[in-house]
Amino acid sequence: MAKTCLNKTIFSLIINIFVLSVVTASTVTTDIELLLTRVKPSLQGEGSNALLSYWNTSIPLCQWRGLKFVYTNGTPLVCTDTALSQWSNVTLFKDPNIRLLSLQLPSANISGQLPAELGDFAYLQSLYLSVNSISGSIPFEIGYSNSLLDIDLGYNLLSGSVPGSVWNLCEKLVSIRVHGNLLSGSIPKPGLPNVSCEGLVYVDFGQNKFSGNFPEFLTGFKGIKELDLSGNGFYGEIPNGLVNLNLEKLNLSYNNFSGVLPNFVGAKFGLESFEGNGVGLCGGPLKGCDNNRANGGLSSGAVAGLVISLMTGIVVLASLLIGYSQGKKKKNLDEEDEYDEGEDEENGGAGGGGAGEGKLILFQGGEHLTLEDVLNATGQVMEKTSYGTIYKAKLADGGTIALRLLREGSCKEGGLCLPAIKQLGRIRHESLIPLRAFYQGKRGEKLLIYDYLPNRTLHELLHETRPGKPVLNWARRHKIALAIAKGLAHLHSTIETPVTHGNIRSRNVLVDDFFVARLTDFGLYKLMIPAVADEIIAAAKADGYKAPELQKMKNCNSRTDVYAFGILLLEILLGKKPGKTGNRDAFVDLPAVVKVAVLEETTMEVFDVEVLKGIRSPMEDGVVQALKLAMGCCAPVASVRPSMEEVVKQLEENRPRNRSALYSPAETRSGLDTPF
Repeated sequence: MAKTCLNKTIFSLIINIFVLSVVTASTVTTDIELLLTRVKPSLQGEGSNALLSYWNTSIPLCQWRGLKFVYTNGTPLVCTDTALSQWSNVTLFKDPNIRLLSLQLPSANISGQLPAELGDFAYLQSLYLSVNSISGSIPFEIGYSNSLLDIDLGYNLLSGSVPGSVWNLCEKLVSIRVHGNLLSGSIPKPGLPNVSCEGLVYVDFGQNKFSGNFPEFLTGFKGIKELDLSGNGFYGEIPNGLVNLNLEKLNLSYNNFSGVLPNFVGAKFGLESFEGNGVGLCGGPLKGCDNNRANGGLSSGAVAGLVISLMTGIVVLASLLIGYSQGKKKKNLDEEDEYDEGEDEENGGAGGGGAGEGKLILFQGGEHLTLEDVLNATGQVMEKTSYGTIYKAKLADGGTIALRLLREGSCKEGGLCLPAIKQLGRIRHESLIPLRAFYQGKRGEKLLIYDYLPNRTLHELLHETRPGKPVLNWARRHKIALAIAKGLAHLHSTIETPVTHGNIRSRNVLVDDFFVARLTDFGLYKLMIPAVADEIIAAAKADGYKAPELQKMKNCNSRTDVYAFGILLLEILLGKKPGKTGNRDAFVDLPAVVKVAVLEETTMEVFDVEVLKGIRSPMEDGVVQALKLAMGCCAPVASVRPSMEEVVKQLEENRPRNRSALYSPAETRSGLDTPF
């Protein structure tokens, strides 16, 4: 009897275990269900998203945007798979053998947060969500994954710190990029000892708010070839352990590092890798360190000498300041007198002229002009815009100037626009067309006077077909893009009072026979009444250059310029005109063209054929990096766009390998013999 009861108990236990296993198996959450119930709502946030809307049961899995699936045996799930004709989507959604392989949605206008469930995908290898507006923190659970190879969360709004669990991925991790976020704190060490991350090649923590000492544990990750810690608040010394890494690229610029650069590091990398750290860092390409400092201290004699030098310097500085103040005051008075005389006198302004002829203000390089020269010049119409007409004008002495006659009623009154005119007249840079003079007539007419340059516009070079048109290979296009970027960076941050360009487009870029590019039309909106200035925005919208947040020209800023530059860079790379086309209601959205190409894995097909001619590797020659940079500039949220200084830095770091010795954007025409 006891034996019978025991057998019944064992049988009952076996039945219960079997039922429990069946129930458990039937309630397992598949990757597809996890995407629909957890990942999609978290990424989508409170609004809707066009690309995420493809994730639904009415669309075949192989057509879900930004996702790739495989079966557990490694076979990819594709639209030609016979399973799609045999099984319904509902069946596929419940199939635990279908696994998520990659999640790639760059520049997809995502504004939600990263879900913790990203660590639950056992087959997920690629997580690529750069250039979006994803906020919140990086979930600790991301370190639970056992398959992640590549992580790119750059140019978002992520905050907090990088979770230490990310180093749990070291066994397989190849790249981690979080460039251009709001991440802060120190970089956490791996939780386990002797973690080497041998396969980790790319580490990019640049342009965040990280602080603390150099994360020295990284020197133990011997596979790292590219390391970017730039634009943070790291401090202390740069460790000698970097010699253990076979680095090909290093960027430690714009931090608070101090001390002496390790010899190996200072010898291998240039100034751009270390600039912006202040006087506390020396050695290598930076200013040299004196022997006493390198030995750890200053002698008493050196201290005494330093004190004497400082006292002498203070006396000299005080004298200079007094002289400067007096000179500045005199200069301001002279300028005021000059303008007052031009307004009050009947015989014109600077440069002379007949009675009632108006006023001419001269700037550097325009001193040879007189009012008579300008008024007697014979003009030929070159271009008409909504706010003025450009003339090619021949001077009596045979010289040629370019005149921009601003439309009547488009400008502010003379006294209101004069400060802006003087500001624009002081701007000088090799990539900007300088303003040489300004004329205001007695009836209110206004002329801006520039050098005449018989150059073609970038728009003509890219889009017009004609016999003898030069080939625009990648080296030439990169040279043009870098020159434009340097000109904009100068406007935004280098001059005393920053200026927004306000009208960046390929028609406003002049390119000479040596592919030296120069920007024109910068800051003209400052002279215009609001209604006319806003016409520039309307034109920019029609032509595809307008930043999404820009509604009134008075609100334009450096970030709206960056967006327009991003469109221009895409135009250079793709060879396509943005904006409205000849077809009725047709509009070319260049960022959208790139997004589709990335999602459909046809990125190489999106480039203009001339860009890829003659280069061995689009990655090594910087073409792919330029495309990614352009998309970063076109980020829908202004705060995640890079600055123009950062754009210049990235373009310089990714120059074409086959450029000629005449590549530098600072070239002039004189004495050049180009092989192009």
